[in-house]
Amino acid sequence: MTVGPTDDDQISRITLTVDGALHPIDQVTKQLHKLINVLKIRDLEPNETVTRELAMFKVAAEGPQRGEVMQFCEIFRGHVVDVTKRSVTIEITGPTSKIEAFERMVRPYGLIEMMRTGEIAMSRGRGET
Repeated sequence: MTVGPTDDDQISRITLTVDGALHPIDQVTKQLHKLINVLKIRDLEPNETVTRELAMFKVAAEGPQRGEVMQFCEIFRGHVVDVTKRSVTIEITGPTSKIEAFERMVRPYGLIEMMRTGEIAMSRGRGET
């Protein structure tokens, strides 16, 4: 679940990512309709949406390991946001699968800390989400 502002400063958007096989979508929708401040609910199909997630990884990186971690950062088109003598903090954005793949690559180096925003989604094309 992610929450953030929209172009209207009176309204926030909540994005819930639900596995339809495990949780019937109609039940989730019915529960959301019971909430007083819900204005609109839209069920987005995966093939009709663009999704992204933001994550930051603080990775132990000293000596030759630092170069290897920096190469992973380049391969995944990440950005170094902080560097100390013993660690590198990297920002990665993209689909959840990319975030998980980056985590698998850097975990063996010593993952000190990781923060993820959760997935946001927007419908493809000109239609409003």
